Amino acid sequence: MYHLVTYIYNIASINRDMQEHLQDPDIIKQVLGGQQHAYSVLVERYQHFVFTIALRHVKNREEAEDMAQETFIKAYRSLADFKGDSKFSTWLYVITNNTCMSHTRKKKTDTISLDEEHHTIIAEGSKDSRSQKALIQKALDHLPDADAQIITLFYLAEQSLEETGQILGLSLSNVKVRLFRARQKLREILELKYKEELKHL
Repeated sequence: MYHLVTYIYNIASINRDMQEHLQDPDIIKQVLGGQQHAYSVLVERYQHFVFTIALRHVKNREEAEDMAQETFIKAYRSLADFKGDSKFSTWLYVITNNTCMSHTRKKKTDTISLDEEHHTIIAEGSKDSRSQKALIQKALDHLPDADAQIITLFYLAEQSLEETGQILGLSLSNVKVRLFRARQKLREILELKYKEELKHL
């Protein structure tokens, strides 16, 4: 019996490893074909992306986690509606955005490196990375929504220039221009409003 369980476990692990190397459309076909467990691969692949977008909206980690979970549930239930005309991340972004906006509406009624060569504002392994991220989130609140959105996608959600353009419906050149301007505004806000806090990071 033990050997049988071990064998089944090993087969499951092999299948999971194989799925992790598949493209999104292939995994979606598996899920729609009855292999619901394959959806967990998509969740792992995009959980950071969805959580980052959600955190931008709700400003609270627990709420952001709830919004991320709700997003993945909605995406799973609507998976058959994904036609593949755009990237899965673009489709998922729309669901995340709509979920968070609905949550926000409902709730109302009841000098950090910004080098374009790097996809993260915060240095990996930094001891103060959590404090830095919290400061960035506060600074983003002072930016126009369009600027905060593009900074969030490119730096915090770690989307490429091309992916950011696809999600926002912008050309590559427009993404570069808007990203440059948004970075300049963010730097000014950090230096003007959070100068003292920056000294302690």
